[in-house]
Amino acid sequence: MKRISTRFLVQAAVIGSLYAALTLLLAPFSFGYMQVRVSEALTVLAFFTPAAVPGLFIGCILANIIGGFGIIDIVFGSLATLTAAYLTYKMKNRLLAPLPPVIINGLIVGYIISFYLDIPLWLGIVSVTAGEAIACYGLGLPLLLLLEKHKKNLFRI
Repeated sequence: MKRISTRFLVQAAVIGSLYAALTLLLAPFSFGYMQVRVSEALTVLAFFTPAAVPGLFIGCILANIIGGFGIIDIVFGSLATLTAAYLTYKMKNRLLAPLPPVIINGLIVGYIISFYLDIPLWLGIVSVTAGEAIACYGLGLPLLLLLEKHKKNLFRI
């Protein structure tokens, strides 16, 4: 059985903490009908390190427990982030790395929002997808490009 390194655990914990803190600090933008969850920009970290996958998942769970739309959001919203982070980790093309969170969260969280806020499904999906695109491509892709220069020092496990 493969041991999990301390570095992996620390990276996951830091990423999860950052995700939860950013989400809650910017709560007016992180939750609701039209949301731009700035913390979703951190999903690009999974492009560099597998530690980001559990870190983002745990961070999302914590944020959704405190400020989300209840148990459905805690479970399915967090699973959407887990799935998107894993797909980002598997992504080979850096320009496509932000795409999984946009698509996965757009569909799943869009459904959750349409259910809780009683808005048309298409409107929930479009609004979440647009917010995810802003966070993941507008903030996440520049972050990815910046971190790419220092990835060997920052993300070695």
